[in-house]
Amino acid sequence: MLLYITLGTNDLSRAKTFYDAALATLGYTCRRADDMEIGYGTADDFRSRLWVTLPFDKNAATIGNGSMVALDAPTRAAVDAFHVAALAAGGTDEGEPGLRPYHANFYACYVRDPDGNKLSAVCERPE
Repeated sequence: MLLYITLGTNDLSRAKTFYDAALATLGYTCRRADDMEIGYGTADDFRSRLWVTLPFDKNAATIGNGSMVALDAPTRAAVDAFHVAALAAGGTDEGEPGLRPYHANFYACYVRDPDGNKLSAVCERPE
């Protein structure tokens, strides 16, 4: 359904440090980086599906209240690792890893990147 997601940043270098560390735990790597944007994807997909960019209109990047990007994690251990890596790379905690009430196997964590964008890593498989 979705082709890609774009998140704004005010500091591309800081964002790259954060996303390189956090997304590596889920199997995503930086596939493209230049002075305006960075793109992440998986090895089995030729596209970058998550982009972090300086705003095209040259205004400051701002967070979307109520907006969140949920990333698929292959295991609960990957959710845990994502949370640890995100916090170590400058993110802030919005909800420690654990089961959520959405269904019996919904294991997730929530963080904010250094620009305030909210992210979640979710594993929906039993472990």
